[in-house]
Amino acid sequence: MSEVDSTTEVNTTELPQAVQANLDLVADKMFRFSWLPLQGAQFYRILENPDGVSGFSQISNDIEAASQYYDHRVALYNRINARYIVQACNANACVDSDELIVTGSLESAVGFVKSENSSRHSTFGGPVSLSADGNTLALGAPRESDSRDGAVYVFEHVDGKWRQEARLKASNADPGDLFGHALSLSADGNSLAVGAITERSAATGVNGDQNDNSLFNSGAVYVFVRSNGGWQQQAYLKASNTDQSDSFGGVVRMNFDGNTLAVGASGESSASIGIDGNQSDNSARGNGAVYLFVRNDGVWLQQAYLKAIDSTVNKGFGSSVALSASGSTLAVGHPGSVHLFERGTNGWVQQEHLQASILGMHGSAGSAVGLSGDGNTLVVGAPFEYSPATGINGNQHDSYPVEPTSYRGAGAAYVFVRSNESWQQEAYVKASNTDLGDEFGYQVTLSEDGNTLAVSAPRERSLATGLNGDQIDNSGGVEGAVYLYVRDSGSWLQRAYIKSTNREFDGPFGTRQISLSADGDTLAVGSAFYDTEEDEMFGDKKRFAGAYIY
Repeated sequence: MSEVDSTTEVNTTELPQAVQANLDLVADKMFRFSWLPLQGAQFYRILENPDGVSGFSQISNDIEAASQYYDHRVALYNRINARYIVQACNANACVDSDELIVTGSLESAVGFVKSENSSRHSTFGGPVSLSADGNTLALGAPRESDSRDGAVYVFEHVDGKWRQEARLKASNADPGDLFGHALSLSADGNSLAVGAITERSAATGVNGDQNDNSLFNSGAVYVFVRSNGGWQQQAYLKASNTDQSDSFGGVVRMNFDGNTLAVGASGESSASIGIDGNQSDNSARGNGAVYLFVRNDGVWLQQAYLKAIDSTVNKGFGSSVALSASGSTLAVGHPGSVHLFERGTNGWVQQEHLQASILGMHGSAGSAVGLSGDGNTLVVGAPFEYSPATGINGNQHDSYPVEPTSYRGAGAAYVFVRSNESWQQEAYVKASNTDLGDEFGYQVTLSEDGNTLAVSAPRERSLATGLNGDQIDNSGGVEGAVYLYVRDSGSWLQRAYIKSTNREFDGPFGTRQISLSADGDTLAVGSAFYDTEEDEMFGDKKRFAGAYIY
């Protein structure tokens, strides 16, 4: 019997019978326990041993006698080896069912949402963003429609199911704008920033002329707000120094309350350095910049214009950005390093310039960044790092940049922690199945407390599906995978190896944004979805923007 049963000193003739229970896996992220009612049972309880070794505890309230099932929504990657017991109880005692053991790849419990509209051009791996509670999901379809003007779909998780709440379009939708290229939701899910990296207006600042179309790939960001279940566009944001090919809106990040927004423009070309420098200079092509916007009483304004501490052509500063919950710590990445900024009473200052312990010309550390809610844990992706090490804190120096021994593009992630205003590298993270060209570290995301980390490797080649499948298989094409890590007392370990469940009709898995809920119990991974139905006009498979939910 379980650790929490209560059969001591009770006449066994007064005990209920053991219930015959079943466990079924149900999308989305649901374990469903079912049984036939027992005569003499006054209520039921569900006990869980989440990892198979830590022991059983009660997870349900007392379930009334007439009930025949109980649904338990879980983080699938935290329940791979879970065990469960259904107890039948009366006033005297509870009696355990046989243990119900979670096995297999859990594919049937993986959730999936997709856009309502198909397109021949839907981008592989659409960007996704989750609210803090994991119950609001924004899904980008930047190449939706033949004109590729783009759209964003908002879904809400209600009564155990995802339902589409809205389909959002830009107020000045134009062919090729790629609206939905980047997304970021506030914690409550009521504010959403959407990047349109190739929008063409020459407007500057907030709510300028949207109909101008004279600057190719200048980029724009749109802010939407939800009120009473409906969505409206609140602002149209442009850089203060809009120029051609700046790619403003390539990345966007909102803080928790949605009142601070960081926007990357990796193609911006000013040679200025630091904070609020000369924006009109245009002598360093592709140097990059980040723009900080703040909202007060629904009104947006630009607060700061940030540059790297050195000016270099094609640096790509602003290729990745991350904000703490308060919006007062900002990480800005570009291939090779990460810059940390702090906002104080006198504005923004640069706090730190971090470089991973081993970079090399192929390290590309900074291509992706993520911050914990308190801003004290930072993860940095380096998808073109080439060590063959596996797991946590392997040999970072074991790198061979010359073929045929090279693991070029295997990739890595680096975890840094801040203490007393000083940053130190805490962990060097590699895939459990490191291989040439997998690009591990392409996307990264952290939970609010910084103790759960997801890292994508969009070119990983295993044909496995679901969770913890065959990692050694390497017979596929460009399939993709996501790896889930947890930190306990400063030590990191890999918890799960995650794949799509429908590889026949998916594009590369984990190519674009991946997103964790604040508690780390929900993971969303964007993916293009190929329908089995062929396009009537062109005869090829229809594509939908989609997201897997774990």
